[in-house]
Amino acid sequence: MDEIRYPEVLESFYGDKQIIQNVNLYRFTSDSILLSRFARARVGDRVADFCSGSGVVGFHFLCLNPKISSLDLFEMQASLADMSERTAKLNGFDCTVHNCKIQDIGREFDDKFSLVLCNPPYERAGFENEVYERAICRKELTVTLPEIIDAAYRAVKFGGRFALINRADRTAELIYLLKKRGLEPKKLQFVTGTKGAKPYLVMVEAVKGGKEGIEILPEVVNGKI
Repeated sequence: MDEIRYPEVLESFYGDKQIIQNVNLYRFTSDSILLSRFARARVGDRVADFCSGSGVVGFHFLCLNPKISSLDLFEMQASLADMSERTAKLNGFDCTVHNCKIQDIGREFDDKFSLVLCNPPYERAGFENEVYERAICRKELTVTLPEIIDAAYRAVKFGGRFALINRADRTAELIYLLKKRGLEPKKLQFVTGTKGAKPYLVMVEAVKGGKEGIEILPEVVNGKI
């Protein structure tokens, strides 16, 4: 198959849809599926997926919400952006892939989107002996949480939403940074490994220019969504 290049594989992610993954690079996890199910689409939404990797958040969201108006993926690693383009072709997805850093997203995208999704790097520590291309998908080596939030604020239109997932122990920092930048947290949901266990992830949806008041949803038990 022309779409697949060694050492890549095809993995199922929604019905008969398949995504191209490189076994030597970062591969998507359940976090991406959780986020794409947490966010709620509106008919005609123009959607962006920041730190899109191989595209699974955006593609899964598109499968769940085929009536959105458009989908743009933003990924800094050329190899992952290329895989996203080939996955889109393989499945017949209508989307645009941008190979750039989040910090370098052009002003032509200011106030363009009604929804921005992001499954960002979670960790702040160095990559030590890890493969660099995998490490930058997990750790804040090339982009920080404040930079992502700033880019989302610029890209989302007034009244638009920004939905992201991060470590549960960064919840206070996340809410502070969102509010500081003018993105009001409106919906929050924790993720646990088993029912009643300590949360290890948090998902937040914020609204640009929104009023104060947040809805705390029941926890999600990973694997039972």
